[in-house]
Amino acid sequence: MTKIGVQALSAEFLGVAQSYAERLKLPLSQDAELMLQVGANGLQLAEQRPLAPNPLRVDFTQGAAAHRRQFGGGNGQMIARAIGIKGAIRPKVLDATAGLGRDAFVLASLGCQVQMIEREPILAALLEDGLNRAVQDESTAAIIQRIDLIEGDACRLMQSWTAEPPEVIYLDPMFPQQKQSAAVKKDLNLLRLLLENQAKDDSALLTAALNLASHRVVVKRPRKAPSLANLAPALSLTGKSCRFDIYPKQKLIAR
Repeated sequence: MTKIGVQALSAEFLGVAQSYAERLKLPLSQDAELMLQVGANGLQLAEQRPLAPNPLRVDFTQGAAAHRRQFGGGNGQMIARAIGIKGAIRPKVLDATAGLGRDAFVLASLGCQVQMIEREPILAALLEDGLNRAVQDESTAAIIQRIDLIEGDACRLMQSWTAEPPEVIYLDPMFPQQKQSAAVKKDLNLLRLLLENQAKDDSALLTAALNLASHRVVVKRPRKAPSLANLAPALSLTGKSCRFDIYPKQKLIAR
């Protein structure tokens, strides 16, 4: 069975599905382990097996993203404090491991300009689709205007960066496999299926971030996991399931 295929959920989306297949160099297929499906609700990634979880979509307008935007705690959230959001301070942030874009969206909703990098083309396509739908929704359009998506390898992009350095670089490498709630497992298991053959070098990622960021690097880790690349942070903010390791370079100020 082909690992990943592209599927139109109805005939009217066949042309769009063909475009995605060509862009991502994937087959149009009905028989694949993972199916990138195109339909009325946009783009989604579905696992093809009995009792598989619901398809994975990037949706910034409703569900968990909307709830967190409205009731997540604003500037008091741990991620906001770790990034350095305080008073009038809204750093320019590079999220170098975008994933599903959830943390980038939170930071943009709090007023930060956010660039996010995603190296996996299918994830980048899901993010692009989510951004395109959210920018058409009046409740999220202004937030999405503060987010830019870059597709590519974060290490290489940071090492060859020629624009103004981001004030803060945020890293959230995929957590090690562990027992988690079913809701979290659904997303992580699909992402692991998608990314299982990708090599990564956490040390190079952290080094590139530390060399580029002008003010600080923030790394999200499982609460009890070792520091990324075993490099101890200057300080950490710790919650129930995760922590934010902070590597400061200079004090953030309001612009």
